Amino acid sequence: MSSSVLFDTPGPRGRVRNHLITGISALVLLAALAWVLLKFNEKGQFDGKIWAPFTTQVVWVDFILPGLVGTLTAAALGAVFALLFGAVFGIARLSDHRWIRIPAAWIVELFRAIPLLLLIFFIWFLSPDLFGGGDYALFAIVLGLTLYNGSVLAEVVRAGINSIPKGQSEAAYAVGLRKGGVMRLILLPQGLTVMMPAVVSQLVVLLKDTALGYFIVYVDLLNMGFKTLPSVYPGTKLVSAIVIGVIYIIMAMALSAFATWLEKRSRRSRKTTAKPIEPPGAVAGLPSGQPTPDGAVVA
Repeated sequence: MSSSVLFDTPGPRGRVRNHLITGISALVLLAALAWVLLKFNEKGQFDGKIWAPFTTQVVWVDFILPGLVGTLTAAALGAVFALLFGAVFGIARLSDHRWIRIPAAWIVELFRAIPLLLLIFFIWFLSPDLFGGGDYALFAIVLGLTLYNGSVLAEVVRAGINSIPKGQSEAAYAVGLRKGGVMRLILLPQGLTVMMPAVVSQLVVLLKDTALGYFIVYVDLLNMGFKTLPSVYPGTKLVSAIVIGVIYIIMAMALSAFATWLEKRSRRSRKTTAKPIEPPGAVAGLPSGQPTPDGAVVA
């Protein structure tokens, strides 16, 4: 078995079979894409008059950009509060005190179990009764994203901290650190790198979940581009969906690229160039057992 893979290295017949399967799969995907494009052409979706509004400044300034600002606002606020929620409740679930650990576990499991759309609806309908009149669409979106995604991130934080070898915390306790110092100085910095891929994946999910604001008439990218814009420019609903989908893909890829850069930077910053500690009286550059210039022997 090869040491670089988790399965036996394929032989000549296996490689031919793999190439054949890959080629057939590529042909099937190309055929599906060609069928989709053909249907688009039959429905007249490639006509210039349908795509023409998206070449004008009015469409982008009055519809797409306001919706994009609304989406990014909700995503940014939701991400910040979800990360704080996840850090607090993830650490609380590791507490030695039952009166902290058990309620934290109940809260996390509760908001993980409720579908996000229902959670947003509950907050939206209850907000006027609790806080009076006003538009609470942004509040409902942000709070819903915070509670749901924060609960998921709490489990990510807990799993990331638990993945650190026990010897790390035991060594910290041995030199006199308390649990707060061990958590802040030892476990969290090391667990951050372990958590990063899962955290980024959840933040991408959070970004896409902002589209649920469509159902409570929040001014986001989906609402402005998929509902308001086609009502002003009839016949552009499918084209609007394509444009919005491309924008969401670009935002998700940009977020993933930023997180990858941040992870690499954090890994480099943790590298040390410390030299091995030498025993007292040792002469630098001489191996142990060798005589020094004055006749002494290095221990």
